[in-house]
Amino acid sequence: MIDLPVVENPKPRKPKWLRVKLPVGDNFKRVRKLVDEHRLHTICESGNCPNMGECWGAGTATFMILGNVCTRSCTFCAVATGRPPEYDEEEPQRVAEAIKLMEVKHAVITSVNRDELKDRGAEIWYQTVVKTKELSPETTIETLIPDVRSHWDALYRMISAEQEVVSHNMETVESLYRRVRPQAKYERSLEQIKLTKEYGKRTKSGIMLGLGEKDEEVFKAMDDLVEHGLDILTLGQYLQPTKMHIEVAEFVHPDKFEMFKEEGLKRGLKYVESGPLVRSSYHAERHVNV
Repeated sequence: MIDLPVVENPKPRKPKWLRVKLPVGDNFKRVRKLVDEHRLHTICESGNCPNMGECWGAGTATFMILGNVCTRSCTFCAVATGRPPEYDEEEPQRVAEAIKLMEVKHAVITSVNRDELKDRGAEIWYQTVVKTKELSPETTIETLIPDVRSHWDALYRMISAEQEVVSHNMETVESLYRRVRPQAKYERSLEQIKLTKEYGKRTKSGIMLGLGEKDEEVFKAMDDLVEHGLDILTLGQYLQPTKMHIEVAEFVHPDKFEMFKEEGLKRGLKYVESGPLVRSSYHAERHVNV
């Protein structure tokens, strides 16, 4: 009898429900051309988003301002980490012009962390929203803002323009923060969401599943978010962007995503977008009026 080697904790294989179509079509090509011509950064590309084909094919994109180099080193993120170059003061105008040319009805704007800047990039945030509204007054806007490290004056400047939704992602449950977001703090992100809600904005956040979290920890995160004034939550499957990033612990079945959606609504969230391929800005246009 031959003894076969025992394989401990084999890597989970990517299931069929995570297959996505390659980006194709005239709209996709048009958006790509505009992004290149206006020297814009998109999280769609920098974050290796699985929905880029669907969203760009529909003529939409999530713009990333303040460069494409982040001062943080989160273990899940595909955006480059390092010392960012000087930011471009003309970027707000270029983003606004591109949104107008693309005829975007709902724009999502996000950014890298710029911890080295005294105002965390708040003025560029503010000007980007203002100039977009000036050129496209009918366009609704969601701003997906980074952790400001308790610099609340910077937060208030970021959210004081006319954006309809302000999002800040928790990313994971409390027990995994040190491993997944080593330069962030769970309670600090909750406080940022609370202050945003108290300011009068519609609040949104996102959590990745499949990093080793327990169901009870996800429920607790939902309860914490509701307690701190969250309106909208997105839940999606974590996908390892490169071998240098944290590994996937589990591929969560779509039925469990549906269960989490139902639980989130029971706990008081106004809207929950939950599914394996859901990302922060997926179906973002649906989150404006909840």
